[in-house]
Amino acid sequence: MFSAPIAGPVFASSWPTEDQKAAWDAQVTPPGYDPATTNPWGLHPRLLPQRVEARAGLVPGDIHVDATARYLYHIEEGGTAMRYGVAIGRGGLYEPGTYTIRRKVEWPHWTPTQTMIEREPEAYAQYADGMEPGPQNALGSRALYLFVGDRDTYLRIHGTPYPRSIGSRASSGCVRMVMAHINDLYEQVETGVTAHLYPAAGDGPVTAHS
Repeated sequence: MFSAPIAGPVFASSWPTEDQKAAWDAQVTPPGYDPATTNPWGLHPRLLPQRVEARAGLVPGDIHVDATARYLYHIEEGGTAMRYGVAIGRGGLYEPGTYTIRRKVEWPHWTPTQTMIEREPEAYAQYADGMEPGPQNALGSRALYLFVGDRDTYLRIHGTPYPRSIGSRASSGCVRMVMAHINDLYEQVETGVTAHLYPAAGDGPVTAHS
């Protein structure tokens, strides 16, 4: 969702209470939610969470994003990975690279970068002072913040209020997930792990079998 830092961070005015966060989590989690089968969003079944065999040698805890297939893999102990469908940046806005997850936030605030505002003022200028957390926030229910060293890249892996975009190139650079899916992933991700975002052409699957 982000591509360049703004000139001085702008923060929204309030933080949700634990009760409010729990109420929002319930709002974005379908009744009887089963990650492998629940699909009120009309996604292709391949984009639903699945546990798959991981390619040998990958570091447990790390994240790998296959931009070609639109998959995010979270590597587990024992040679498996959880695979989730994602959306990536449209056009030339996707930024492949190797990042460190230095911060993670439940129900984050969001402020578009100056570059985003200049590129699409009709979409983003109204949020120049920040957008409060909630189910309609552009970062959704959870956000994992991608850094290079100590520098915040303003790239995120985050939930989205537009779940039907999953499987496409839709964002302004970030990796989008269904909110119910990133809520599950968020609990398993530790700060300090590495996130590998591969070029859209792809370097081959991270699964053991293509």
